[in-house]
Amino acid sequence: MTDRPPLPPFTRETAARKVQAAEDAWNTRDPHKVSLAYSEDSVWRNRDTFLTGRAEIVAFLTAKWEREREYALRKDLWAFDGNRIAVRFQYECQDADGQWWRSYGNELWEFDEHGLMTRREASINDVPIGERERRIFGPRPEAEHGQSFPVQ
Repeated sequence: MTDRPPLPPFTRETAARKVQAAEDAWNTRDPHKVSLAYSEDSVWRNRDTFLTGRAEIVAFLTAKWEREREYALRKDLWAFDGNRIAVRFQYECQDADGQWWRSYGNELWEFDEHGLMTRREASINDVPIGERERRIFGPRPEAEHGQSFPVQ
């Protein structure tokens, strides 16, 4: 098994690095790349959808990013303890009809000793926005890594 550092137990610094790595990966919109951060038997709850395993994660993310065009994400470390991390996030995307959305959410993550996520629970709320209200444009610039993204 290949390790995916940083490994638990997390410190503030290593938890923040794990969160930034997740944000960077999700902003690639590459389902296969993203899935490698999860254990083979990872269990997810995403809104009202329940998934188990990498194959289901890849299928879910593929469909997600076909629907959610111009997807751009920001994640912030909320809390950490041992092998768990809590995250708040925001992302923006455009649907097939041209409507822009901002989605706010919270995630609970649990990791194995190899640094792979074994559990992800996400609660998400969507708000329609106008194009001029957008605040998230592509991946976070490296100079902004570690900065909290304001809730608006």
